Amino acid sequence: MIEEGGDVSAFEDFTLEDAGGEKSAPKSEDTKGGSEASEAPDSGSNTAPPAANKESGDKQKKETSPAPQAQESESTGDRLVSSLERETAAPAVKKLAKEKGIDVSKIKGTGKNGQVTKKDVESYQAPSSAAAPAAVAAAGGATYIDEPASSMRKTIATRLKQSMNENPHYFVASSVSVSKLLKLRAALNASAGGKYKLSVNDFFVKAIAVASKKIPAVNSSWREVDGQVVIRKHLVVDVSVAVATPIGLMTPIVKNVGGLGLESISAQIKELGGRAREGKLKPEEYQGGTVTISNMGMNPAVERFTAVINPPQAMILAVGTVKKVAIPVEGEENGIEWDDQIVVTGSFDHKVVDGAVGGDWMREFKKVIENPLELLL
Repeated sequence: MIEEGGDVSAFEDFTLEDAGGEKSAPKSEDTKGGSEASEAPDSGSNTAPPAANKESGDKQKKETSPAPQAQESESTGDRLVSSLERETAAPAVKKLAKEKGIDVSKIKGTGKNGQVTKKDVESYQAPSSAAAPAAVAAAGGATYIDEPASSMRKTIATRLKQSMNENPHYFVASSVSVSKLLKLRAALNASAGGKYKLSVNDFFVKAIAVASKKIPAVNSSWREVDGQVVIRKHLVVDVSVAVATPIGLMTPIVKNVGGLGLESISAQIKELGGRAREGKLKPEEYQGGTVTISNMGMNPAVERFTAVINPPQAMILAVGTVKKVAIPVEGEENGIEWDDQIVVTGSFDHKVVDGAVGGDWMREFKKVIENPLELLL
C-alpha cells in the first residue's frame, strides 16, 4: 500500500499478471504498421528491438501467421471433428429410429466419426429394464396392421354412407315394459315341449308388423321409377333382421311377418341367421325388406343406441337390453314394484315419415308389446 502523497512512479510498469491474476490476451497486430517500439533500434539497450531494413519490414507486414493445421487422428487417419461439428445420424436414420420408438442418442454409432447408421438402428436391442412399449418397438414390430377391406365391408360402407348423406334421420325413443311379455314367453316355452324356444326378439319382430299395419306410412320407401320420384307403400311387412357375421352385418329377411305366427317367425330367424353367419344366404334372402330391426339386447352394457336406416327403407328399430326399473305403487305410501323395461329407438327417414307419424308408430308398437296377448290374435 502506498501512503497518500507517496511516489507511484515505482509501480508504473505494474501489471495484473504481476499481481498473480490471469494473463491478459495479447493485442492483435496492427495490419497497417504494427505497434511502435518503446525504444529506438540500436539504442544500445538490451531491450531495444533489432534494426531491420525496409525490405524485410515490408515483408513482415505482408506475411501473416499461418492458420494452425487440423490434427490427424492417430487411430483412423481422419481429421479430428468436434462434437458440435459431428452429426449424430443422417435424417433418414433419425426417421427410422423414430418410427421404431428408439432414442437415437442411446445408440452407439459405428459409422464415420461415430455416426449412427441404419444397420445400428435395426440391430439395436433395448436394455431389459426398458418399458414394455419401448421393448416392443425395439424388436422391430409395427404398431399397426393394414387389412384390405372385403367386398362385403365396402358394400356396407357405401350403403350406410349413402343412407346418412341422403336420408334425413330423426329419432324417437321410448321405454317399454316387457314384464308381461317375459311371463308369456316363459309360459309358451314351458308348454312347447322342446318344439320351439321363443326369444324376446321374435315378439318384437311380430310387434313391428302389427304397428306397421296400423301406421302404413312407416312401411314405405323413397324410390325413383322411370325418372319420377315416388313413395312406394308396401302392402306386406317384410322385416330385415340385423345379424352380426364374421364378414360384417347382414340383414336376412323374414317375409310377410303379418301372416306368420311366433313359432314360424322364430324358426325362420334362427335358420336365416345361421346361414348368414356361414355366408350361405342367397341375394334375394337379404336384399329388400320394408323395415329393419337391430337388437343388441343380448349385451347387458347396451341400454340404448341409435341405428342407421337401411336404404331404401324408411325405418329401423334399435333395441337395448332389459333393465329393472322401480315403479311407484298407487295407493301405497313409499310402495314400489320392479318392472322389466327395454328402451327402443326408432330411426325414421323424414323424406317419407313425418315426425308425428313416427311418434304414432312408436305408440302402437309400445301398446302391443305391453299387451302381448294382442300378438296372438
